[in-house]
Amino acid sequence: MKRLLIAAVLFSSVHLMAQNRTIKVDYKKEAGKLNTMFKECIGAGRANEGLRADWQEQLKLVKKECDFKYIRFHGLLTDDMAVYREDEKGNPEYNYQYVDVLFDFIVSLKMKPFVELGFMPNALASGKETIFWWKGNVTPPKDYKKWEDLIKNLTQHFTERYGAEEVKTWYFEVWNEPNLSPGFWTGTQADYFKLYEYAARGVKAVNSAYRVGGPATAGAAWVPETIDFCAKNNIPMDFVSTHTYGVKHGYLDEFGTSGTILSQDEFSVSGDILNSRKQIAASAKPNLELHYTEWSTSYTPADPIHDSYHSAAYILQKLKQVGNAATSMSYWVFTDIFEEAGPRFTPFHGGFGLMNTQGIKKPAYFSYYLLNKLGETELQNSDKASWTAKNAKGDVQVLLWDFTNTHPGDKELNQTYYVKDLPSKEKGKVKVEIDGMQKGKYLLEIYKVGYKVNDAFASYLAMNKPSQLTRQQVNSIKEKNNGAPIATEKITIDAKGTFSKEFKINENDVVMLNLIKK
Repeated sequence: MKRLLIAAVLFSSVHLMAQNRTIKVDYKKEAGKLNTMFKECIGAGRANEGLRADWQEQLKLVKKECDFKYIRFHGLLTDDMAVYREDEKGNPEYNYQYVDVLFDFIVSLKMKPFVELGFMPNALASGKETIFWWKGNVTPPKDYKKWEDLIKNLTQHFTERYGAEEVKTWYFEVWNEPNLSPGFWTGTQADYFKLYEYAARGVKAVNSAYRVGGPATAGAAWVPETIDFCAKNNIPMDFVSTHTYGVKHGYLDEFGTSGTILSQDEFSVSGDILNSRKQIAASAKPNLELHYTEWSTSYTPADPIHDSYHSAAYILQKLKQVGNAATSMSYWVFTDIFEEAGPRFTPFHGGFGLMNTQGIKKPAYFSYYLLNKLGETELQNSDKASWTAKNAKGDVQVLLWDFTNTHPGDKELNQTYYVKDLPSKEKGKVKVEIDGMQKGKYLLEIYKVGYKVNDAFASYLAMNKPSQLTRQQVNSIKEKNNGAPIATEKITIDAKGTFSKEFKINENDVVMLNLIKK
């Protein structure tokens, strides 16, 4: 027992000594082009929400400041988008007026749709089972040939409206989380494979160069099985898509009533992605792109970790761990204008969004905002919780963080833990050293996200959590948490070409140093 106590003390001492970090890089030592898979795609709730003015304003801002390339959402084919009906003789009638409004807007932002093909139009459905407040039909088609014809007609419409060269750059993903049955799919795996086959045929009938894939599963499921099915039956498959979340306790909880617990596994989320890449490499189609079309800390839009400052460092940690394994990782979602459980009644309710309904930026938002400030060339860097980069103008960026999982484990749910005031503890010092820099004058900008710094939920707590925010309260929270540098400093790099700075860091802090050459 005494040996165990001594060992524990020694380990604790080593652990504490290891808190001080040095991030040392050389401006001239490049690691190559920065991998920007983190901003390839972003999620949104459902297509119909994209017709709202506030949704569109938020997406415009997210595009400007975070530069996501694609956007993915549910419900493109549900009845609130008025896509499909049948006449009295059972002949299909197609209509894309609502779809055109949404897609025209997306394309106007120089974004691209990651087209999720779902859910089932009621006139084409084999049953009445639905999911969510907005009643997406989750049953197989009553007629698979009519399903194929719908997808073909839709794809042809996109081609006529936007041109084949543009649509070649899109992705067509068949359905959403069909392994959650009942839930998102009332059929079997075999039924899904049939749905996929007919949808893929419909897309490829218009243009064989268009990209189609799936299975868009929850929990990284069905990847080898889907590839195997497509390979053995000569069915087109251009990419793999699947999902993962960072909590324990199942996969589907739209109301957040069952409770969630942030996983203590160091490689939650990222471990799934690394494993999916291994599964693809071992398959009959080893070079398929891998798109994680949903990921986040938690799979319920009623989890306060989404609003917490802990999310900012968590996001960066997971993206860094993934490395080059994923082609894209689409954070679920960009806005709390999201109605799976119906319209929400409070401004901070644990919603998925990077921004809340009023457009207040959460700490998670700033992870992507700061990532987007990184230059196009990555520098060699052995530190596992930072990115270092430069751009053609001679600017240098260091984005670093501390991720510490402070969740107490199985004894408490996220729903009670992350609504508390959770001060962050000191985590030692970080020293940043950059050698080989160009001589001259620079403006150093320092950005930070952490406890009560760009921490909108803390501002909301300080207001005693009003159930509704006045215009003045919204503006106050936005102004206090606007992502501006916390400090700026003019510095001169002499002929030695060395920059050095040391500062304290706390648990779950995110810090960026941006050296702008003058």
